[in-house]
Amino acid sequence: MAATDPVKILEICRVTPSDAPESATELSLPLTHFDIFWLKQHPTERIFFYELTDSTHTFFHSVIVAKLRASLSLTLLHFLPLAGNISWLPHAAKPAICYYPNDGVLVTVAESNADFTLVSGSQMREVMESKLYIQELPVSDSTAATIAFQITLFPNQGFSIGISSHHAIFDGKSVIMFMKAWAYICKQSETETNPSLLPELIPVLDRSLIQDPEGLYMIYLNNWLEAKLPGLNTINPKSLKLFQGKGVPPNSVRSTFELSREDIQKLRRKVIYQLEGLHEEDSNQIKSTHFSTFALSFAYTLVCVVKARMPERKRKIVFAFAADCRARLDPPIPPNYFGNCVKGLPIFTDAEALLGDDGVAFAAEKLSERIKGLEKGVISEREKERLAIYLEVMGAGGTAIGIGVAGSPRFEVYGTDFGWGKPKKVEITSIDREESSSIAESKDGSGGVEVGLVLKKHEMEKFDSVFVSGLRNL
Repeated sequence: MAATDPVKILEICRVTPSDAPESATELSLPLTHFDIFWLKQHPTERIFFYELTDSTHTFFHSVIVAKLRASLSLTLLHFLPLAGNISWLPHAAKPAICYYPNDGVLVTVAESNADFTLVSGSQMREVMESKLYIQELPVSDSTAATIAFQITLFPNQGFSIGISSHHAIFDGKSVIMFMKAWAYICKQSETETNPSLLPELIPVLDRSLIQDPEGLYMIYLNNWLEAKLPGLNTINPKSLKLFQGKGVPPNSVRSTFELSREDIQKLRRKVIYQLEGLHEEDSNQIKSTHFSTFALSFAYTLVCVVKARMPERKRKIVFAFAADCRARLDPPIPPNYFGNCVKGLPIFTDAEALLGDDGVAFAAEKLSERIKGLEKGVISEREKERLAIYLEVMGAGGTAIGIGVAGSPRFEVYGTDFGWGKPKKVEITSIDREESSSIAESKDGSGGVEVGLVLKKHEMEKFDSVFVSGLRNL
C-alpha cells in the first residue's frame, strides 16, 4: 500500500444465505407507507470499530473474516429479504423487495495502514476519512441493494465493519437489530453448530401489520415520482437512483462529544427550573413532564450548534428527529418488527429562541411536546403533505438551517459483540450528507451519551468551546 493510499481493497465477494429449504424459494415482500417515505433517500452508513491487537494478517483472514462470512450467511437465513434487492421493473406499478435463490449481499474485504486509534477516536478529523471504510450501496434504475458491508483490517490494531443500508428497508432500530443478530450468531457459533436467535432478535416481517387507511403509500410514491432532486433520474421517474443529500461542504470535520449521566441530570434540573419561571401558572405540569435523556441531549447539542454557526437572530431553524412508532400504533406492533416504523418530527423556530439563556429549555420543551403529542395518534391530519414538504425543503436549499439527529441511546449499539469484545467506537457516518448529528449511549455503560457531529472546521472549534463551557456553567 502506498502512503497516499491508506486503504487497499483485497477482495469483493457476495455472501448468500445458508443452504436451507427457505433460501431455495423466491420471496417478494411489499413496502409499506413507512418504507416508501424513504424510497430514494440516501443510504444510512455506520462503522463499528473493534480494537484487537491480535489481528495479524493470518488471524484476520483465517478467523475473523471466515467467521464473519459464515455467521452472516446463517443470519441472512432469518432475514432472507436482505439478500435480495428492491426492484421496480418498468411494467410494475410498485417497487417491492424481491429475493431469488443465490441472491446475496456484497462484502468487501480491505486493509488500512491508518492509525486505528485516530480513526476510531473522538477527536476532530477530516470528514471524508470515514468514507474509506464503507462501500457504496449498489443502485441502478431498476434495482437497489438492501445493504453492503466492508470489513477492514488495521494490522495488529483492530478491524472495522462498515455498513451501508437502504433507508427504505431499515430504520435505525432494524439496522441495529440485524447487526446484533449477526453478532450473536457469530459469537455463539464458537460453541454451537447452528445457533438459534434470541426471541427479541427474530425479525417480524409481516407487512400486513402496518395499516394505511389514509392511502399514504400512493401519496408518497407519487411524491417521489414527481420529485426533482440532485441525483434523481427525472427522465425515468421510476428510477431507484438515490438522492444523495446536500453533499459534504468543503473543510468539514467530524468529532464526538460526551455528556455524562451527571451532565444530563444537571441539564434536566436547569431545564425544569427555567421552565417553571417561564410558566409559573403551570409549574406543577412542568415538574410532571418527562424530559428524556434523548430530548435533553439533542436540545443541548442543537443550541451549541446554533451558537457555533452564529446565524442572524431571525434566521429560520428547523430541528428534527425520528420517533419509533411500533408501540404507538393502534394496535401496536411487535418491538422486533423489521422494517421502517418511524415518523420524522420537524420543529420550526428562529435562531433567537435558541440563542437566549433559556435556549436549551425552549428546545427540550418543544421536543418533549412533540414526543408526547404522538400519544394522540401517529397519523396526523397533515400526514399526506409530510413527504411533499420534506422534498420541497431538500430541493430548495433555502435559507433555513436544518439540524437533525440520528440514532438513539436505546439502541445500545455498544452491545454488538461478535466474539472479540464490544466495539471501541460506533459511528453514524452518513450524518455528513446533511446538517445532522448522531446520538448513542456511552460505551462505558455509565448512563451518559455520545454525540457525533459534522461541521466546518471553524464551526467545530467554536462548538467545542461552547459545549465545554456550557457544561461547566450548569
